[in-house]
Amino acid sequence: MNESPDSSADIVRGRFDRLGVLISGLCMVHCVAGLFLIGVLGLGGGVLLNPAIHRFGLVAAFLVGMVTIGAGALKHGHRLPLALGTTGLALMAAAIVSDHGTGEALLTICGVVLVASAHIVNLRRSGC
Repeated sequence: MNESPDSSADIVRGRFDRLGVLISGLCMVHCVAGLFLIGVLGLGGGVLLNPAIHRFGLVAAFLVGMVTIGAGALKHGHRLPLALGTTGLALMAAAIVSDHGTGEALLTICGVVLVASAHIVNLRRSGC
């Protein structure tokens, strides 16, 4: 069977949406594990609190979100994924400029939950 170009693009966007959910989950695990390891055990502060990791994560989330959520919103016309994703990325960016600690982790966790939710809604709206 021949697939139309639109269905191939939908498959790629669907895979990137799933990747976005995975990255969001890994980010959340990183935050929770970081709080536990540093706060309770006093381990890993140099690696887990490295700002480069957080900046890289935000850039990755932005790029994956732009490709999937932005393109999905243009295709299916629903703005909820775009609103959720944008708000989530804004919270993640606020976490990067805030001091390390519980506040930063809460901002990040709330942000990644919103971004993951945006990817899930986008998958459902796109029919992937």
